[in-house]
Amino acid sequence: MPELKNDTFLRALLRQPVAYTPLWMMRQAGRYLPEYNQTRAQAGSFMGLAQNPEYACEVTLQPLRRFDLDAAILFSDILTVPDAMGLGLQFVAGEGPRFERPLRDEAAIEALRVPDLDRLRYVFDAVSLIRRELAGAVPLIGFSGSPWTLACYMVEGAGSSDYRRIKTLLYGRPDLLHRILSVNAQAVQAYLNAQIQAGAQAVMVFDSWGGVLADGLFQQFSLAYTRQVLDGLIREHEGRRVPVIVFTKGGGQWIEDIAATGCDAVGLDWTANLAAARRRVGDRVALQGNLDPMALFGGDAAIRTEVRRVLADFGPVGDGGHVFNLGHGISQYTPPEAVSVLVDEVHAASRAYHEG
Repeated sequence: MPELKNDTFLRALLRQPVAYTPLWMMRQAGRYLPEYNQTRAQAGSFMGLAQNPEYACEVTLQPLRRFDLDAAILFSDILTVPDAMGLGLQFVAGEGPRFERPLRDEAAIEALRVPDLDRLRYVFDAVSLIRRELAGAVPLIGFSGSPWTLACYMVEGAGSSDYRRIKTLLYGRPDLLHRILSVNAQAVQAYLNAQIQAGAQAVMVFDSWGGVLADGLFQQFSLAYTRQVLDGLIREHEGRRVPVIVFTKGGGQWIEDIAATGCDAVGLDWTANLAAARRRVGDRVALQGNLDPMALFGGDAAIRTEVRRVLADFGPVGDGGHVFNLGHGISQYTPPEAVSVLVDEVHAASRAYHEG
């Protein structure tokens, strides 16, 4: 693979000296970009896009052609893993993802198995292709959903407003839920390791629905299985450390517990206070985040003000430790011009901050 020219993102995750605060955005390859929508139309469907390595590579690179971002993230979906388990993933226009065969009875749960990774070969082929096409410009991030977040979709069958089905299972038959989570943890670990072997230079675990759990249950049903994933990950590849980021939406109250999983960085949503989070974890992990994605609709002055607030909230960087990101995925309605302002302000203001 080509030599990496800009390793600022990786250095920040490992709390090493950097000249500025690096930036990438969750869901940075997406519907807010007209070129993405054109490519998706050519592919015919979301899955046609995600399962074609050439299309996946193209949309991964699109935001980097527009913006001076410090990392690329693989274009895929967290639900590719349960799809490979045979649950039948579909994307319905206006409704989002849903499974044809959700886990609704004990027999289906007992039959659940770690998928053959060959069924996910298109993901690993995309990773290798993207690495080659990046030509060392910036690092490539691989990712997966957490065992708990995947289980939510697998049991509910789609997104949910109340998580009634999976919480019914949690309280009524915790043994069956632990069975799902155990299989998911094995699958996610294998999936991320295959991405690393294919060329991913950092990986992120999206625990998107961890924040819907009660305290105590989060540790038991989400965090314990995220820790299992991390315990078996490849942490050195191509002569470099492979940093791991864990992001739990709504998980700011558990930052010490998340930091103790063995991750290199904790992602935070916009409800968390970076200064308080930094005090709580010290130098154990880096922090990623945490601008409210809706700030990008406030106009140039508001964007620049909020960027400076986030940078000041984290405080002096010294030996790295902060990756600037949104507190969740970018909205499909975001004007691309707003992202240009965001990227410019993060780089300019953080350079001044570091030099000052």
